[in-house]
Amino acid sequence: MLNFLKDFENKLGIKITCSQETEPLGTAGDVISEYPLSELIQFHKAHCGEATIMVTKPSKYGVVVMDEETGKVDRFVEKPKVFVGNKINAGIYLLNPSVLDRIELNPTSIEKEVFPRIAAEQKLFAMVLPGFWMDIGQPKDYITGLRLYLDSLRKKLPEKLAAGSRIVGNVLVHESATIGEGCLIGPDVAIGPGCVVEAGVRLSGCTVMRGVRIKKHACVSGSIVGWHSTVGRWARIENMTILGEDVHIGDEIYSNGGVVLPHKEIKSSILKPEIVM
Repeated sequence: MLNFLKDFENKLGIKITCSQETEPLGTAGDVISEYPLSELIQFHKAHCGEATIMVTKPSKYGVVVMDEETGKVDRFVEKPKVFVGNKINAGIYLLNPSVLDRIELNPTSIEKEVFPRIAAEQKLFAMVLPGFWMDIGQPKDYITGLRLYLDSLRKKLPEKLAAGSRIVGNVLVHESATIGEGCLIGPDVAIGPGCVVEAGVRLSGCTVMRGVRIKKHACVSGSIVGWHSTVGRWARIENMTILGEDVHIGDEIYSNGGVVLPHKEIKSSILKPEIVM
């Protein structure tokens, strides 16, 4: 995380301070989406309100009721039983400094306590988020979010995606990763920094995180391989298998949807979805 932030500090010439949540305090979660910040700034300056939130269309969350023409927010309805709107809070905000004065010095939900007051004063506006949005708090949603992100790259920055005879569909490979001969990678695969994918490997619909080694003729599909893990020769990892950090899967092992906690060595197959402690 620190290396990630420093890369952006150097690129943008700014200082980034990251506040880490040590215990769950509210609604913030894991989301992947488009981030059209320039357009958001323009919209915010144009309406002269106090705060802007971005909204999107999924419907299983609380709904933002808004004027579709001006973007002015009327109210929030938590998981309505009857239709009141089809926009939800996307979790991207642009706020005037005055909003900080509205936040009390105790645990406060900006969505439930601050935004409704600003909306009541007709100073809250919403901009519809263009492109994709996905809550990726669950592993299966993470894989879906990866697909949406790679689709977006294909449309906007196709040069960032890998290409060649070994690549099928949308694949993102870090420049420091290496891929052996005879592999078939894709579609919907992300390979992180320092990864080693040996000869004859098949990868599809999966994320391979930093420092992973996938040994010869292994197959990984619909799964997540955690940092600095190893998948053995001729192993098969599929059906939403989740490997934590520093997990080592033996040769010829089969995993059918298991969740393996960090720092484990797996020497026998996982034949049904289960958590390996």
